[in-house]
Amino acid sequence: MTTAPTPLPPRRRAVFVSDVHLGSRHCHAAEFADFLTGLRCDRLYLVGDIVDLWWMAQRRATWGSAQHRVVEALHALRRNGTELIYVPGNHDRPIRRFCGLALPRMSIRRRAIHVAADGRRLLVTHGDDYDGITHFGGLQERFGDWLYYRLLTGNQWLNRARRRMGHRYWSLSEFLKRRSGAAERYIARFVQAGFDDARRRGLDGIVCGHIHRAALFERDGCVYANDGDWVESLTALVEDPDGTLRLLSHTGETLALLPARPQVSRPPQLGWPRAA
Repeated sequence: MTTAPTPLPPRRRAVFVSDVHLGSRHCHAAEFADFLTGLRCDRLYLVGDIVDLWWMAQRRATWGSAQHRVVEALHALRRNGTELIYVPGNHDRPIRRFCGLALPRMSIRRRAIHVAADGRRLLVTHGDDYDGITHFGGLQERFGDWLYYRLLTGNQWLNRARRRMGHRYWSLSEFLKRRSGAAERYIARFVQAGFDDARRRGLDGIVCGHIHRAALFERDGCVYANDGDWVESLTALVEDPDGTLRLLSHTGETLALLPARPQVSRPPQLGWPRAA
C-alpha cells in the first residue's frame, strides 16, 4: 500500500519574524526551527532581536541543538532561493554596524520599505526607535523589567507541564500583561508611534516587533502589523501571493488577516526592498 505524498506548505511572498532572542534561556528555539523548516517563501525579513547579543554578554548563553537547527534552517532557506533581509534591533544592535552590507541573497538594513503585491508600501523596522516616546523610565520601569523576566521563567515551567499533559502552548505572561492597565497604555503609545512614523514617511503602514505583542489591523487606512516574538506569542507575519497579510501561530494557524487591497494596476515584482 502506497502512502499519499505529504502536501507542500503554501508558498508565501514574504515572511516577517522578530524577537527570537537566540542565546537567551527564554527563546523557544525548537518551535522556531520547526517553523522555519516548513517555510516556503520568496523573502524572509528578520526584524530584529534574532540573536540576543545583549543577553549573551550579560548572562550565560543558552545554545544547543535547537539553536543549531535554527541556523541550519536559515542557511537552507537561502540556498533554496529565499532572500534574507536582516533589520537589527536593540538586542542585536552591534549588527547595525554592517547596515548596507549586501551578501548573496542576504542584506542588512537599518530599516526597509516592503512593497506588497497589492501595492501597499510598508515600513519594516524593529521598533526600538520609539522607546524615547513610549518609555517613561524610572524605578517603576526597572521593576517592570525584573517582573517580566520572572514571568517568562514561570511561563516556561507552566508550558513544560502542559506539554507533559498533552496540552498546546499557552502564554501566561501574555495573559497577565493583557490584564495590566500600565502594559496596555504602553502598547497603545507604541502603536500610535508606529502609525505616526509610517504616515510621516507617506507609507501605507508598518511592520515591526520589539514589544512582544503580535497584532494585525488597519486604522484609517494605515496598516499596523506586529509579527510578535518567539519568547511569548510564537508568531509570524506572512504575505500571500496576492498581498493578503496573515498573522500566523507557530503551528500555522491564522490568528488575524487583512485582505489584499483591490488591484488598480499590475502587481509589483518582488525586487529588493529599498532603505527607508
